[in-house]
Amino acid sequence: MKHRIVVLGAGYAGAFSAGYLARQLHSDDFEITVVNAEPDFVERLRLHQLAAGRDLRHRPLAEVFAGTGIRLRLARVTSVDAEHRTVTLADGEGIDRLEYDTLLYALGSTADHDVRGVDEHAFHVAARPSALRLRARLDALGEDAKVLVVGGNLTAIEAATEIAESRPGLRVSLATSGELGGWLGPKARRHLLRAFDRFGITVHEHTTIERVEQAAAVAADGTAFASDATVWAAGFAVHPIAAASGLEVVPNGQIAVDRQMRSVSHPDVYVAGDSAFVIGDNGRPLPMSCASAGFTSMQATAAIIGDRTGRKISTTSLLYVGNHISLGRKDGLFQLVDGDAQSKSWALRGRAAARVKSAILDTSAWSLSHPTFGMPSHKYRLATTREHSPDVVAA
Repeated sequence: MKHRIVVLGAGYAGAFSAGYLARQLHSDDFEITVVNAEPDFVERLRLHQLAAGRDLRHRPLAEVFAGTGIRLRLARVTSVDAEHRTVTLADGEGIDRLEYDTLLYALGSTADHDVRGVDEHAFHVAARPSALRLRARLDALGEDAKVLVVGGNLTAIEAATEIAESRPGLRVSLATSGELGGWLGPKARRHLLRAFDRFGITVHEHTTIERVEQAAAVAADGTAFASDATVWAAGFAVHPIAAASGLEVVPNGQIAVDRQMRSVSHPDVYVAGDSAFVIGDNGRPLPMSCASAGFTSMQATAAIIGDRTGRKISTTSLLYVGNHISLGRKDGLFQLVDGDAQSKSWALRGRAAARVKSAILDTSAWSLSHPTFGMPSHKYRLATTREHSPDVVAA
């Protein structure tokens, strides 16, 4: 019987991991199944662009995984039973259960909705359906309609500037509980504030939104900000599936893992992307980010291959080098950070930063969409015991 590897999620972390495992593991010994709710690979880091009106390239997962041997299940994960090694799925035909020998959990994160009225009245850009819902709302608004973006993180900044640039007839504002770009170096922050001024975005700093209504967002001090569309970007949260699965999690719901991305409570479960709580090389938890998804995916796949084939496990650096922020289509920032995650004085700014980020996203999407590119002529076999290191045989 083949060793069953199930990958939950086909975002940046899941799609990369599945493709890499398919390239490295022998199909006679391993069966890889990817479970994803949507039929397409979604460039999450471009969803603010989709919401503002830009059409993204269509990347069907069936085509992405064609020729790899990967089985694709289009279904929503409703629960994980780590003790019995099963995953419960829901699709248009009903409920099904999928058994696994090795699980790679890469379900990622979504917008944090833990504020009254957000679910009912706000929009977000953490998933393709929600971004399209916001786009439809923006399409329906007339001149001088008010759009309020709530949050001061990278997603909030990118959403506010993209909407303001793409739809200049709207009156865009942003409310943040802290200081806008306060974590940036002085040069980068000045550039950020100039961009907001250029787009005419009104900024409400030190403003905590405690309630969202149909046509307004209400701050902690009672101030009501009129809004025809409230975009919620005030943080991200992982799905409660992990906490309910029996896996050990930290207070925010992320799965606690060791340095090689194994669950500390269930070593047959590996985690990559936003769902993983792991300490980076700087001694701090890796933040939820695309960069972290890449590093944790590389480490998780290396550990799966090593644990299942008996090969030595390589160590991937778990770094966080900085923040890359789009400020509309032709402007941006890349802020480097030091070993203590504090911003350095230098930052790449302007059109060059925008081009670099666009190139990184394009390269990532292309490589994920071509998992057979550079496929090796040899693949690793399943080890009969953990101590046995098998020979590499022809695929």
